[in-house]
Amino acid sequence: MGVVAFRSTPARIYTRLHLSCSPSASTHLQFRFYASKTKAGKSTASLVPGSKQKITDDAAIQDYEKAEKNMQAAVDWYRKEVAELETRASGRVTPAVLSHVRVELPDSKELFRLEDVATVGVREGSTLLVTVFEERTIKFVESALYNVKFPNIAPQRLDNRTIKIPIPKPTVETRNNLAAAAHNLAENSRVQIRKIQSVSRKKGKYAKHSVELEEFQKLTERNIAEIDKILVKTRKAMGAR
Repeated sequence: MGVVAFRSTPARIYTRLHLSCSPSASTHLQFRFYASKTKAGKSTASLVPGSKQKITDDAAIQDYEKAEKNMQAAVDWYRKEVAELETRASGRVTPAVLSHVRVELPDSKELFRLEDVATVGVREGSTLLVTVFEERTIKFVESALYNVKFPNIAPQRLDNRTIKIPIPKPTVETRNNLAAAAHNLAENSRVQIRKIQSVSRKKGKYAKHSVELEEFQKLTERNIAEIDKILVKTRKAMGAR
């Protein structure tokens, strides 16, 4: 009964032996080991697995941040484009349907957004009314609307300043066509993201299997996965086959 302590100096191990005085005696051993160092005197605690390493070169960091910004811009563009397609597939009529229309005026070399030269309103929930600010621009606005080539949509001029655009309810075929358009835009966005990665890799001339190449690959895969996620969600919302 009691506690007996032993000390083993060569192994630097302290052992405590506890003897129980109960009828069914049990023994408990507790060991404490002192930390050791490598032959070089350096701790292994600072070692980081390759998968956890990050880019440290200043030039590479700048290239990475630029690629990240450009890839995010590609994702944001795709998200905006398919949102408009989804709106059209749902049958909801909003001015956003015409947000990508660009108007060419004879006295300017640049293209104008429709909202720069006209207002767009909704009437009776199924018709868009485009009212130009100046009468002289109506034929150019009308031409721009026809050039967009909306399926089953025909702009109709009401007077010298107003164009009516009836929006028919989307058919199954229309929704499938819009879903196909979303798919094509997704592929274009993936190609753009891979181009951004390729430009960064060529500029940096990084070594094979380097941390930089690994991080650029992760960035590319992450943004492409986001494109895929948006496409799946869009097709589901459209009810496409």
